[in-house]
Amino acid sequence: MPSTYTLISSNVLSSSAASVTFSSIPSTYTDLVLRSSARSSTATLNVRIRFNSDTATNYSLVYLYGEGSAGGSGIENNQTSLRPQATNASSYTADTFANFESYIPSYNSANSKPVSVFNVTENNVSGASSSWIFSGGGLWRNSSGITSIEITSSSGNFVSGSSFHLYGIKNS
Repeated sequence: MPSTYTLISSNVLSSSAASVTFSSIPSTYTDLVLRSSARSSTATLNVRIRFNSDTATNYSLVYLYGEGSAGGSGIENNQTSLRPQATNASSYTADTFANFESYIPSYNSANSKPVSVFNVTENNVSGASSSWIFSGGGLWRNSSGITSIEITSSSGNFVSGSSFHLYGIKNS
């Protein structure tokens, strides 16, 4: 069980941005936790995460989701980034933000890095059934320790007020 949970860095956007980067991540922790509350400037926005600027096909994700009365699952192998979540779209309920958390254990390991993801969105617009929940497990196949995390949008921007927080965890 974690004995410390320390904020490494945070970024609350004061204007729209296409990406947020946490760089110079110290190696003094055992695990990392990335949390976000974000909203899109467009009708849809998938979020992508890259470690250490790696754009090779070293990422995979297995996930489950539920939306309205439907659900499903999927696998994304050999990707150039992780797609851990979507944000609330500009068409969703005004002033609501989607929340996600990614947990990265043993981020300094010389082995591949597992990543767990959990995401929820909210849409209470009349007649809409777009609120959903997403849970998955990802993998970054690289032997380097994680020193930077880039969160980007697949289209559009994160709007002002979107927040991103990176925590380090030390186990006892």
